[in-house]
Amino acid sequence: MTAIRARGWGWRHSGRRAWALRGVDLDIDSGERVLLLGPSGAGKSTLLAAVAGLLDPGPDGNGEAEGTLLLDGVPAQQARTVAVTTGTGAARTGLLLQDPEAQTVLARCGDDVAFGLENHGVEQGGIWPRVEQALDDVRLWVPRDHPTARLSGGQRQRLALAGVLALRPDVLLLDEPTSMLDPDAGTRLAGLVARLLTGTGATCLLVEHRVATWLDVVDRVVVLEPGGGVVAGGPARTVLAREGAGLAARGVWVPGHLPGPPTRAGRSGAELLLRAEGVEVSRRGREEPVLAGVDVDVVAGRATALVGPNGSGKSTLALALAGLARHTGGELTARPPLLGRGSGLVREPDRWRPRDLVRRIGSVFQDPRHQFVASTVIDELAVGPRRIGLPVAAVDARTDELLQRLRLTHLAQANPFTLSGGEQRRLSVATALATRPRVLVLDEPTFGQDSRTWAELVDLLAGLLDDGAALVTATHDTALVEALADDVLVLDAGAVQQRVSGLTTGSGPTTVSEPRS
Repeated sequence: MTAIRARGWGWRHSGRRAWALRGVDLDIDSGERVLLLGPSGAGKSTLLAAVAGLLDPGPDGNGEAEGTLLLDGVPAQQARTVAVTTGTGAARTGLLLQDPEAQTVLARCGDDVAFGLENHGVEQGGIWPRVEQALDDVRLWVPRDHPTARLSGGQRQRLALAGVLALRPDVLLLDEPTSMLDPDAGTRLAGLVARLLTGTGATCLLVEHRVATWLDVVDRVVVLEPGGGVVAGGPARTVLAREGAGLAARGVWVPGHLPGPPTRAGRSGAELLLRAEGVEVSRRGREEPVLAGVDVDVVAGRATALVGPNGSGKSTLALALAGLARHTGGELTARPPLLGRGSGLVREPDRWRPRDLVRRIGSVFQDPRHQFVASTVIDELAVGPRRIGLPVAAVDARTDELLQRLRLTHLAQANPFTLSGGEQRRLSVATALATRPRVLVLDEPTFGQDSRTWAELVDLLAGLLDDGAALVTATHDTALVEALADDVLVLDAGAVQQRVSGLTTGSGPTTVSEPRS
């Protein structure tokens, strides 16, 4: 197996003044399992990409490097190239990206897993048994020819992991492997990774916010500082016990040091803005509906959480409520307080023009990059306000406010696609807020956040609720549900169950588990 050594290593992305990482000194022994910790923007994903040999320094590359980063004495980029060109059937490294969609390359699930094996020269007869085993390992039980486009975010994450595991890499690099999985699935995945590492002896470098899930899997933790190097390290439980409070203050998710829920003022007699009655939603090319018989009231000043296992239709329902996906049955209608007096709009949001939609319903997609259209962060924030015709001074005031509130000011001139996953998520939320819509539909809004930015984001959403906005969020984040949700809709493979509560106080909603069709 492979050891990793960094000496004075640093990386600066093209077009950036600040270094993502600098002065990294790190030794990871062969077969060791290390959890990387640090606040959002600390360079954790950058380090994983570097170990995988995916960073290309130089005038024609994607950034500037200094120092050395070696795999068994060989530069990481060279080690990756040799593993592919020699066609030995073995991979030196296997990287699970933070964004699983970026790792999906082919239209059918089996072919997608087989792609890496073919590139590494695995004999034809040995490919499909490894594909089947990898899909079974990650519990993605779909036919080989199942379209990748029909997978949910969590299922796509499992598919990407299957493609990595099928390579049987010497170094397993996992970037937020449970971020799109429900909590039970995340626990099962950690157990799977532990068993595979025990069986293969592979080295593992892991980035994960669900720290408690991995404490029994990893040997030690390493803490990174934004723009710097390693600032702490050692046995996981020892480091967290000794430095837990300080790490939590810097944004690291530390068990026992979790942020508290925001204080909610609450509202009574709030207005009904949007109503779904018996709604059915189908996907293109699929005969059976993804969801059927869904009833939801979206009310000013209240937050509705859409929860359930991967593949249950949370994102599909969110798109329908946002007016971005056509419903194929039932009724989905906007009410007068959302339509606006004298607007002349039809009641169905999916028939509105983009200009009318963006000022009434703000959306955050599961993949934040799907909504980026500008070349800088500040211009991205200005797209919506400009579209609805705000004057220049008002546009500037709103963008400046959101940059400061969501800790993006230092990235104002950066390209949105060069941000970390957590930074991209905050930007996507900010773009949805920029037009100050009455309804916000958010898909995994807290994905990739450290504990500090999570608390700030949740506090911002709580303030919007108190100001009379309505919030719908599809999420696996149980802490977010406990902090904000007034109503919870539980989806399970097309069957709908509803949980209803009064205003939350941090203890979570009261549960009513009878199914509703």
